[in-house]
Amino acid sequence: MKKRSYHIYLKCTLLVAFMLCALALCGYRLMKIQLVDSETYISRKYSTYKYSQTIDATRGEIVDCNGEPIIVNKAGYSVVILPEQFPDDLAEGNEVLLKISYMLEKCGVSPDISMPISNEAPYSFTTDDDDVLMKFKSTLGLNVYATTDNCISKLMKDYEISSEYSEEQKMLLCGLRYEMLSREFSMNSRFILAEDIPLSAITEIKEMGITLPGVEIQEMPLRNVKQGNIIPHEIGTVGPIYAEEYEELAAKGYDMDDTVGKSGIEKACESYLRGKDGVRTISVQNNEVISSDITTPVQPGNTVMLTVDSKFQRDLQNTLEGFIKNFDKLRNENTEKLKLGKVTNGAVVVLDAKTSGVLGMATCPTYNLNTYMNDYESLLTAKNEPLVNRATLGLYRPGSTFKTITATAGLCENMINGGSTFYCGHTYTFHGTTYECTGGHGDIALIEALQYSCNIYFYKLSENLTIDRISDYSKLYGLGQPTGLETFEESGHLSDMEYYESVGLPWTVGEVLQSAIGQSEWAVTPLQMAVVANTIANDGVRYEPHLVDSIWDYNMENKLEQREPVVAEEITGCGKEGFDLIEQGMIAASVTNMPPEYSLGDLGYDVAIKTGTPQQDSRVQDSFFIGYAPADDPEIAFAGVVEGAEYAKYMIRNILKAYENYKVRNHLS
Repeated sequence: MKKRSYHIYLKCTLLVAFMLCALALCGYRLMKIQLVDSETYISRKYSTYKYSQTIDATRGEIVDCNGEPIIVNKAGYSVVILPEQFPDDLAEGNEVLLKISYMLEKCGVSPDISMPISNEAPYSFTTDDDDVLMKFKSTLGLNVYATTDNCISKLMKDYEISSEYSEEQKMLLCGLRYEMLSREFSMNSRFILAEDIPLSAITEIKEMGITLPGVEIQEMPLRNVKQGNIIPHEIGTVGPIYAEEYEELAAKGYDMDDTVGKSGIEKACESYLRGKDGVRTISVQNNEVISSDITTPVQPGNTVMLTVDSKFQRDLQNTLEGFIKNFDKLRNENTEKLKLGKVTNGAVVVLDAKTSGVLGMATCPTYNLNTYMNDYESLLTAKNEPLVNRATLGLYRPGSTFKTITATAGLCENMINGGSTFYCGHTYTFHGTTYECTGGHGDIALIEALQYSCNIYFYKLSENLTIDRISDYSKLYGLGQPTGLETFEESGHLSDMEYYESVGLPWTVGEVLQSAIGQSEWAVTPLQMAVVANTIANDGVRYEPHLVDSIWDYNMENKLEQREPVVAEEITGCGKEGFDLIEQGMIAASVTNMPPEYSLGDLGYDVAIKTGTPQQDSRVQDSFFIGYAPADDPEIAFAGVVEGAEYAKYMIRNILKAYENYKVRNHLS
C-alpha cells in the first residue's frame, strides 16, 4: 500500500513539475514576443508590399528647319484604370467597366479594342494574319485550332462575365478584358482606357467617381498636329503597341501601354523622340495604399529638326497642284493626238545641293495629317490613293532624263568625248528593227544630243557600252537601291537581263537601246532622280538624301546632334571635265522650246535640266524632269514627274522662284 502511494506521489510531482516548466516556457515566449520581438510581429501584422508603375515620358516634338512646330504635344485627359484601386472581385470589376464604357459612349468616345473578333454574331476572326491570330490565342492560353467560340468562352469563364448580360455587353467586356490582359494590366501596369476625352466626359466621370473604383482622369501629353499639310506622309504617325509587336519592343524597355512611332519620322526617330520613362513606387499595406512617390524622374524626348522649310514646302505643293489643275490649258494639237486623259497625279522633290537635305517634297494628291487622325477610312478608299507618297514610293520609267547616266558611262569608259559625234538620220536600224528619233540631227555631239534629246546618239553609244556597263553606272548613281532616306522608300529596279529573268521576261538585244534612253523596264522614284541630278551637280559625288537636320533637347535650348552630309558613292572615271560636258548639254536644254512665261533664260543664272516623256504600260506617257541651279554653283537639285501629262518642265521656273523666296526669308546669300 505504501508502495502504491509512493508511485502516485511521484507521478503528481512529475506532473506538477512538467506544468511548471510549461508555464515558465510560455511565460518566456510571451515575454520575448512582447518585449524582444514586438517590432517583428507588428510588421508581420501590418505587412507592406511595394510596386513600381511607369510614368510615361513626354514625347519629343518635330519642327521644320526654322524651328516652326509641325508636331507638338498638348495637355489632354485620359481615362486610366488604376490597378491598386480597381476591384479584385471580377464581377464587380465587370460592372465598373460597363459603367465607364457607357459613359464614354454617350460622349462619343469608344475604347480602342484590338481583339480580332467581330462584334456581332455569327462571330468570326477579323484578320487572316496567322501570326496575329496565333498571338491572340496564345495570350488566352488556347491552342492554334481554337475557334471564335472557344476564345469567347475562355474570356467569359476566366473573367466571370455573367450569362445574364446581353450579347453586346458580353462582347464589350470580352474585348476590354482581353485588352487589359494583352497590355499586362497589374499592380505594375495601369491601363489607359481612352485618350483625349471631351470635357463632357470628364465632368460626368468625376461626378460618378464614387461608383467607379479604380477609374481616374489623368492629364497626359497628347500628340498635336500643328501643320498637318507639311510632308504628312514623311512625318508619320504614332499609336499603341499591339500584342504582336510587344515581344520585340519589350526587349527595348517598352511597356504594353506605351505609345510608339508607327511610320515616317515618328518611327525612324523613335529613339530620339521617345524619352525616358519615370518610375512611381507605390507602397501597399493591408491592401491600402500608404504612399506613392516618384523614385525615378521622367526625361522628356528630344526635338527633331527637319531639313524641310514649311513655307517652301507649301509653295512646292501649290506649284505641283497648280500645274495639274491647269494642265488642260496647256493642251495643244500634239497632246490631243497623244490622247492624254485627265491628269491627277505627280510628285516633285527638291534637295539642298550642298548637303542633300530635303528642302521640300510634294506629292499629288496629298492629305492633311489631321484628316488622317480623324477619318482614316475615307483616305484609305479615296480615288487616286492620296496615302501614297509618289515622291518616294511612286515607281516610273525615267525616260530621257536617264540619258545623263548613259552619257556618264560613255565619258567614264572613254568611249566618247566632247567632240565625238554620231550620225542621226531620224531612223536607225539595229538587228532588223527600225528605231526612230524625234528629229534628223545629222552629225551630233554630246552637248547637242542632250539639248535636243537625240535618241539615236544614245542608241549607238549603248551598242558599245552594253547593258552591263549601263547597269553599273546606274548603280553608281543609286538606282535599284534605297537612297538612304530615314523613312521608308521604294528601291525600284534596273532594266537589265537579271531583272528580266527574275520576272520571266525574254531579253532581246533591242532592250539595250531602250534601256539607254530610260525606257524598257526601269523603275525609279522621283527622289532617286533628284539624287541623280544632285550627283551631276556635285561632279560625281553622290550624297544620301535626308530629312533630319539636327536633334535638340525638348525645349530646343541645346543642340545635341547635327546631321552631316554622307557620301554614298563617288563616280571618278570622267572627272570634272566630263560632268561639265553633261552640264553644258543640260543648260542648253533649259532654254530649248520654253515659252516666255516659263522661260529659264532670264533668271540671272543658268539652270541645268533634262526632260523625258517615258511611256508607261498603263498610260500613254509621263512627263519627267531633273535639274539643278545655279549651274555654276549649285544650291538646289530637283526632280519631278506628272503622270499622263506633258510639259512638266513648265513647273521649274516656279520652283526656282519659290526657292529664291526661301533664301530671302532665311537671309541666305
